[in-house]
Amino acid sequence: MSGQRLKLQFQRLYNHFGGDSIETNLQDIAEVLFCTRRNVRMVINKMVSEGWIDWQPAVGRGKQSRLIFNNTDSELQLNYARKLVAEGKLEPALVTLDHNAEKLVQLIQEQLGISHHQGKQIVRLPYYRCFENITPLKPLRRSEQHLVRQIFSGLTQLNEEKGEEETVVGDIAHTWEAITPRHWRFYLRPAIRFHDGRLLDSHDIFATFAKVKQLSLFAHIDEVTSPFSNIIDFHLSQDDYHFPDLLANINAMIQPANHASLPDYETFPIGTGPYKVVVNDKQRFKLEAFEQYFGFRALTDVVEVWILNNFAACYLQPTSSDTLEHNVHISSRLSMDQGCTFLLLNRISGLAQQADWLNYFQSRLYSLNVMREMDLTQVGDFKLFNAYGLLPGWIHTQQLPEPVVIPNKRLVTLAYQQEHPIYPYVAALIEKLLAKDGIRLKIIELSYEDIILGKQVEKIDIWLNGMSLGSTRSDAILSWLHNFDHIQRVMPINEFKQLQQVISEWRSTPKRAFPSDIIGQTLSQTGQTIPLFHNWLGVDDSVQLQGMESNLLGWFDFKSVWSKPQNA
Repeated sequence: MSGQRLKLQFQRLYNHFGGDSIETNLQDIAEVLFCTRRNVRMVINKMVSEGWIDWQPAVGRGKQSRLIFNNTDSELQLNYARKLVAEGKLEPALVTLDHNAEKLVQLIQEQLGISHHQGKQIVRLPYYRCFENITPLKPLRRSEQHLVRQIFSGLTQLNEEKGEEETVVGDIAHTWEAITPRHWRFYLRPAIRFHDGRLLDSHDIFATFAKVKQLSLFAHIDEVTSPFSNIIDFHLSQDDYHFPDLLANINAMIQPANHASLPDYETFPIGTGPYKVVVNDKQRFKLEAFEQYFGFRALTDVVEVWILNNFAACYLQPTSSDTLEHNVHISSRLSMDQGCTFLLLNRISGLAQQADWLNYFQSRLYSLNVMREMDLTQVGDFKLFNAYGLLPGWIHTQQLPEPVVIPNKRLVTLAYQQEHPIYPYVAALIEKLLAKDGIRLKIIELSYEDIILGKQVEKIDIWLNGMSLGSTRSDAILSWLHNFDHIQRVMPINEFKQLQQVISEWRSTPKRAFPSDIIGQTLSQTGQTIPLFHNWLGVDDSVQLQGMESNLLGWFDFKSVWSKPQNA
């Protein structure tokens, strides 16, 4: 008998007797359940074994047995729904609860945090949106960048160990050398496997960089060869003394040569990293430790991210916001996001190509002016502070003197990425500011990918966007600047070429400091970008997890956390 069928039989029995303990017999029960006496015995034995009822059979002919209910109908329903939630079956659980979403949220909250099942450590985290794309060569938001680092490996990687400077260390490559500044050789670890069990070979690296070098950041890669087994040579069109650092970029992570032909690859990617994707839908994202990972085996066996509607993801915590409010303490070890929420102006085909509009946007939409309109009761949890440059500590913005000349046109178009917890609110503030000058704001919501790839670029005057470098390295801004040309396509050609020339000089000169300050100053003072605010990132440290150190993407390295018993 199926579990669902048995529950229906229990509900029928419970409702018939009103949940009261009662004297009865097998024949009466058979009539209630519409089955034979023989089947009644089997049903009763099963319910007793489940702990739902007690059955005290009568001794002697003609005497009544006693039926005792240990569970109410609603308790049984709740326990069954709890079991479905634990298995990640949220929709069936909602049906079981008669579509009572409030009860479902309560059951979900019970499951969040750390648990152990069959000897495995499981960490469950809440998040506010699903992850539709987690592959290296797509435009990636901050959380997707973190997940890609857990799933894929590159030839090199950034060392993010606590207390150490972010230096580039080996990953798939264990060492490398510059034969010349235009010829770099990388020595690979042997017997590296993808999550599907296939061995990585040189063709995977050739196929990966055939795509990667189409990006402007990697355009100086001429050819990739393999002169010997487990050796990869890169031939460049210009000197680059910092090339190994460049290969630690997320875009350069190695993918299978045949990934384009794999079904559902964008949602179920196959890498060589410490975790593999086993579930990815609108309700759950689940990673399992990859047992054949070439590095240290992950300490956490399973990581589940549960997608909860209307969950405010202002910082990451292994609990829900409701539980947090009453029970736990937020970490005091939050760190500044190495990034910024900013406005990107279209100075090629938008209003900002005109000097009067450029001046107007800079003088009206600067950070303090926008933030002074904020209602702190609506944004307090996001821990924002005003920006004077693209990165914390930079002071590059210029406030133009009053009075401001208001241009004649009365319509401005602004776009921002959909599924973001604060952008709609900020856009409303900008709308309010412009309305004071009699200017209407048309707002367009686009996917992050469409924004980065320039969809509807000719129709948009301003993009409300964000950057998060995930690193304190001075050259971290380089990948953002070249990110799918989203800045280059709306910036005057001569200005962008000047930045490219500065970067080229840095690449071709050993031990030269990266010109990050020049890049930030140029973007801010020309009005290409208008920095709005920075925010604090962190991980709630109230749970019993060791090694849960927040990284600069607002997450933590899954493979390095472990649970220590409270009494140990």
